[in-house]
Amino acid sequence: MNILVLNCGSSSIKYQLFSMEGTPQMVAKGLIEKIGLPDSRINHKVTGNGEITEITPIPDHQTGIDLLLKKLLTGEMAVLSTLSEIQAVGHRVAHGGEKFKSSALITPDVERGIEECCELAPLHNPANLKGIRAMQKLLPNVPQVAVFDTSFHHTLPDHAYIYGIPYYYYEKYKIRKYGFHGTSHKYVAETGAAALGLDWKALKIITCHLGNGASITAIDKGVSIETSMGFTPVEGLVMGTRCGDLDLGVILYLMEKENMCCSELNDLVNKKSGMLGITGVSSDMRDIAKAADEGNYRADLGLRIYANMVRKYIGAYTAVLNGLDLLIFTGGIGENDVKTRERVLHNMDYLGIVPDLERNLEVRGETAIISSPASKVRVMVVPTNEELVIARDTFQIISNR
Repeated sequence: MNILVLNCGSSSIKYQLFSMEGTPQMVAKGLIEKIGLPDSRINHKVTGNGEITEITPIPDHQTGIDLLLKKLLTGEMAVLSTLSEIQAVGHRVAHGGEKFKSSALITPDVERGIEECCELAPLHNPANLKGIRAMQKLLPNVPQVAVFDTSFHHTLPDHAYIYGIPYYYYEKYKIRKYGFHGTSHKYVAETGAAALGLDWKALKIITCHLGNGASITAIDKGVSIETSMGFTPVEGLVMGTRCGDLDLGVILYLMEKENMCCSELNDLVNKKSGMLGITGVSSDMRDIAKAADEGNYRADLGLRIYANMVRKYIGAYTAVLNGLDLLIFTGGIGENDVKTRERVLHNMDYLGIVPDLERNLEVRGETAIISSPASKVRVMVVPTNEELVIARDTFQIISNR
């Protein structure tokens, strides 16, 4: 069985084609990034046949999906003869609310449920739905599965997910912390522990998924007990275009001073804030780092704010866990941005964390330890593979129909 996995983020599309005969084998993969920016690009890789990168205008997710299918079907790096060779499609879906506590075969009812959650994840669920609906048109008879970012965090205790507003609003609207990036947090925690020869269900782990969207999770013996994103993916860390934690009084103040309506405020906190809003340079950390190196104060400020937020959450979650055995960096920034990791790990000896700064500089996109042997807490980089988790869930659900 060939399974195509689509992971549509706020400004990117990751895709992988898996052959699920026996041990899952990745046939091809790609990353479309900087969607909507002038230098958007696609990187397409075929197992055993190299890779290509093209810089091309990709204004929206639909254009990106059309492009990735073209790469799978045509050219010297094609791996499919026809679309009929795809037997199932698995989709990463950001928000499943309280309705979806596990992965689900996509039916009209499930699709409606995903759409109902769009207001909770306005940067992601609409993009996820575009992927689902594009595949429905291209492959109308092929089953599709939704794998929800929120599922892993359904183990949060009530004292971690209930907000300090009247309980009535939880009962009426299910306003609570849900958490996101669940497939990533689960995968890297389990994979990182296994790389050390340890059982993740015997450890206290903090996972830092740092990308255009970012979140941190506290995992106690294989169970998510606290996470930084909340009711929507806006809460928590400063991100590419999302503000992260913010005094709600600021919103009320802006409503009055700027006469802003709800849609304008939604656009502000989701699309115009975060690193883009602070720096005025870009939502991409690579662009911001370049500007900082050139002496741009706001770019440097943004980088310092970002690292400070991550460090703050690591400290808080160590307290929640009552200790820490393993700290993991993942996501595009966590896996590749050596300077951000160095800033985060600076002066954390109070937690028993002693980084190996030379080793840190060498590690990009590979599973590796970046802490010193003297460190009481192991610190690792573990590349995430949400797509493999999605492929496995899709295969299981399709096989059990």
